[in-house]
Amino acid sequence: MPSKGVDVYAYIAVPGCAVEVSVPKHSVRLTDLRRFHKVSMEVDARAISSFFDKRGRFTFKVFHDGALVTEQWINVNALTGNASDGTMDVIAKTPAIFYRDKLAVCYGLYEAGAGHGGLPSRHQCYVTVAPIYENYIRDLAPPGSPLENKPFARFVLPSPHDVGMNSMSSTEAVLKRVGGAVVAELIHNHRYITRLADALSGRAIALLAPNIVFSLAITQKDTLETLLRIGARYFEFRPARLHKSIIPTGALTPAERHYFQHSAIPGMPYDEFLRGVVSFLRSHPAEIIVIQLRWDGVPTDVCTPPTAEEKRRHLDDALRGSDIVAGNLDDMRRKTVAQLRKDKKRLIVLDSVDSLSTYGDDTYATLNGDSILASLPGVLKKENQRGKAFVNIQCQATPSNIPKAVAHSVLEAGSTNSCLLATKGICDHKILPWVRDNVLNTIELDHLVVLMNDWLEGATVDVAARLSKQRLER
Repeated sequence: MPSKGVDVYAYIAVPGCAVEVSVPKHSVRLTDLRRFHKVSMEVDARAISSFFDKRGRFTFKVFHDGALVTEQWINVNALTGNASDGTMDVIAKTPAIFYRDKLAVCYGLYEAGAGHGGLPSRHQCYVTVAPIYENYIRDLAPPGSPLENKPFARFVLPSPHDVGMNSMSSTEAVLKRVGGAVVAELIHNHRYITRLADALSGRAIALLAPNIVFSLAITQKDTLETLLRIGARYFEFRPARLHKSIIPTGALTPAERHYFQHSAIPGMPYDEFLRGVVSFLRSHPAEIIVIQLRWDGVPTDVCTPPTAEEKRRHLDDALRGSDIVAGNLDDMRRKTVAQLRKDKKRLIVLDSVDSLSTYGDDTYATLNGDSILASLPGVLKKENQRGKAFVNIQCQATPSNIPKAVAHSVLEAGSTNSCLLATKGICDHKILPWVRDNVLNTIELDHLVVLMNDWLEGATVDVAARLSKQRLER
């Protein structure tokens, strides 16, 4: 009889918690702490009593001290493999869940097709249960403690990759005003999508526009405030004005506003991002956040970056009314946590500084993470760290650089089928254990470490927190 597979990747970092996953006539309960669990299940037609309706429910439940924290589910058709209805049918509607100030549950589901283009043929679900790291810096280096006098550079900072692409709202406003055909122009420097756009009519591109954007650009699903509560403390932001062809349409106003740019696809406004970060710092007086401005991949000839004066004005506007002072690279590298707090330099702002990143176009163009894993020891050699401002370990794959995977995501995918989401659980299951086991003896203590990931969740943050504690105690 036909069936559809579901792979579940789970991580539990809170004592007393359990994750229970189930399909018709089969369930598994996970309790081991800080283990990267993988469970493979089948929604089997033989286990579904109805003769005509062969949909079976895939469910996961999270418990804390026996109490139900959350239950999430989706119906899986054992005949067609389709996943529908339920609470996980749209990735944008699966926000992190905070439970009684004790824990954060982060989760997501990739709806798999038949495995075209090398993409998974089994549905992929990830779920993490971790402490709420809302006071990440404070709890690891408490004010007045000996650890507060350690260099801030000892920290490993969790980071959401492309934080500004956590929503379709800016792009949807553009599409509503000027139509979907404009997407071909916005992604003109993506070599694989450009070929696809050239092969399709303007009408076809217009119809596919939301899928194109979602498959290529959306890498987060939680709000900035939620990401900060999960534990994010480092952000890369690529602010620039809207594409020159969009500005005259008035799709987004005012015209001089700067947005996060993924290629030329607009995301979160820069001023909104800065206000959110400063607001969080004001309400969390022991926290420290690092921001790095850069413009990798942004077509600056058509998306104008802010001038030095505009960058200063954005920062001044965000800091106005607070006692927070902007710090710089020297502050980040040389000062202790206590000194940064005393000097009120709790917002470190970097601008295109030279860091050591593990990212490479070839090694990160993967659907299983193996090439990333194999590359890490070589990239992170001690000699490569010399002279670099910090080390950025990127955990997320970039299947958007794989032509067949992109074509499938764009032509056939929906709101849970992004090729970026397809690799989330698979890569985390391989990359994060390597980071946990190797960073302490691989990265020099005087180099701050960034741990970056798509769909930032509790496992990434918990690994970073435990490494931070070990580095601070050395």
